[in-house]
Amino acid sequence: MNQLQKIAEDKGIFCKHIEVEERNDFISQLASCSQAFLRRISMAENFRHLIQKPLDAIKSLVVSFDPNENTFSLSLQEKELYKTTNLTQSLTDVLTALGEAAYKAEIPICFFIDEIQYMKSSELGALIAALHRANQLGYPIMIIGAGLPKIYTMLSEEKSYSERLFIYTEIDSLEALQAEAAIRKPAEKLNVTYTEEAVRKIIEVTKGYPFFIQQFCQIIFQNTEHKEINIHDVNDSVASFFKVLDKGFFRVRYERCSEADKKFIFAMVSCGELPCTISNIAKAMKKPVNSISTSRAQLINKGIIYSVKYKELDFTVPEFDGFIKRLEEYQEWMKECE
Repeated sequence: MNQLQKIAEDKGIFCKHIEVEERNDFISQLASCSQAFLRRISMAENFRHLIQKPLDAIKSLVVSFDPNENTFSLSLQEKELYKTTNLTQSLTDVLTALGEAAYKAEIPICFFIDEIQYMKSSELGALIAALHRANQLGYPIMIIGAGLPKIYTMLSEEKSYSERLFIYTEIDSLEALQAEAAIRKPAEKLNVTYTEEAVRKIIEVTKGYPFFIQQFCQIIFQNTEHKEINIHDVNDSVASFFKVLDKGFFRVRYERCSEADKKFIFAMVSCGELPCTISNIAKAMKKPVNSISTSRAQLINKGIIYSVKYKELDFTVPEFDGFIKRLEEYQEWMKECE
């Protein structure tokens, strides 16, 4: 996302980054970014040909959203233009007004939105509808978003035309050559090299997952004094690598789960091979399938698991099952199930 934003900015595109959080209000963030875009557009060189009155209006337009009252408002200086709870219509008005200004100034704008899976259904539906209308009018407004696999379902459920509105690119674990480049290139800047055997081991341990490669290589580098990293250096750092993940990356995800959710996860891991079917999970929990549907939905919403295909589930990050197997709670649960 950061690299894409840098490329866009180098091409003269106005950009703003939003990270969606479960506890924060996305629409308030979007309103704030829209306000910032309007200010920047009003100062653009290409905007000077417009008459002064619209220019002043753009400069003094205030876009705001009150999450407590769930109201969207547009104000001009001290005068309130309108206030509404119709999120879809008001967000459409904001993006079309913003798009028209960007069109006249000949400046494309782009919202970079990360963690889309945390958006509320009403927010996502309103955003899709607003972007759709702006695109129909030919306004230069773009959205580049990222999120966990559940966003495919979220987008299609909100608006059937979302599949035509967006280009989808799946980012998964790196292929072998990509993973090798991710290992070697950063090290070259520090005059450090890896043996072929060391590279293969790193890819095997990390499963090619970009963040894991970054984290593992950092630990290996910190634990190694010589300039050529070999298989022994890698093996010596494996335990430290998983210890760091267990305390942070995995633990944060695990602690967001309810007790019922954790039992669902334990049952998934006990199935042995992933992905596993919902029926096998229910069997491991000794419960009917329909009684565990709530936990399934909650875990998907929290980004812990995702639906691989019909009735099959897997974890959203590699090695999460290994983390679960190392937990005392899981081992105790397994004993209770015997």
